[in-house]
Amino acid sequence: MDDSSGQILFVLSVDTEEEWDWSGPFPEDNFCVKNIKELPAFQFFCQELGIKPTYFVDYAVANDLVAANTLKALNKSYCEIGAHLHPWVNPPFFDDTCEASSHVVNLPIDHVKQKLLALNKKIIKEIGQTPKSFRTGRWGINGEILKLLHQEGISVDSSVYPLYKSEYFSCESAPNIPYWPDLNDTNKQADIASTNANEHNNEQCVLEIPVTVGFNRPYYSLAQKLHKMFAKPPFIWLRINGFLWHTKVLRKLYLCPELCSADNMKTLVDGSLKKGHTVLHMYFHSSSLIENVTGLSSQSNARETICQQIREVIEHLQKNRKVKFCTISEAKEIIINHEKNDKSN
Repeated sequence: MDDSSGQILFVLSVDTEEEWDWSGPFPEDNFCVKNIKELPAFQFFCQELGIKPTYFVDYAVANDLVAANTLKALNKSYCEIGAHLHPWVNPPFFDDTCEASSHVVNLPIDHVKQKLLALNKKIIKEIGQTPKSFRTGRWGINGEILKLLHQEGISVDSSVYPLYKSEYFSCESAPNIPYWPDLNDTNKQADIASTNANEHNNEQCVLEIPVTVGFNRPYYSLAQKLHKMFAKPPFIWLRINGFLWHTKVLRKLYLCPELCSADNMKTLVDGSLKKGHTVLHMYFHSSSLIENVTGLSSQSNARETICQQIREVIEHLQKNRKVKFCTISEAKEIIINHEKNDKSN
């Protein structure tokens, strides 16, 4: 997508899920979804600003009558219901959930298919929406899962977490702008020009719209190498990354009100605009709308605090650029239309 119009697409996605202490075991029964009660007020706030959230809904939420009815009642002209697969809450169940199997990318594709079918069926039945967008639980994607999503009518994914690597998967080298993933290596953009017609259609089955992540320095790949190096001995013992953060020499930044202050998110926005990025994708978890449940944030007045952070970022962005708010599926359509126009010119 080029920058000829000067317009920025702003996407806000919410992992809409159960709440639990993330430092403890994965919940496998008696799921608590009290945070969903905060969504009507949050949605009203978003509509006031013009934001159109995408709620990636997991099975625990869709299977709770009160939570499902809350989502069902939201004005679908101003939001989207996508699918979010948490293996530990999503039937059918095969084994107890461990750290490895909590990541969708580590599951046999047949297990993923059965769980995705159950999730989509539950969302359609209880919320009345057919998901067209998807995010894996705990991030990460591969070609097999993308093909499965395409088969099930899902055309846009947001499971790539740029500049992130764990022992179970890596998105470290993935683009931080929307792209058509190479099904053999989803961290790479498909080389559409070199494929034949059938391969071309296969490679363009699902558009990836990653969340926005970066640094307060322009050279992300170099900054990532330094950040990783300083996270290992002996540098970790010297707390080099902490020193660099506090001195503002090097900060890893996320367009996420759970992880960054409004000022740091504005720094990331400015850096993204300087790079020519035309899509900004903010994200957070619905459980952060209530206090002290995940261990990620202990801030009081959680929903009000998050809303204020979002407002500050939006006002800052609108001072600099024209902004179009859209759900993730709407963003996909706009991006595809831009690509078609670019090819015809």
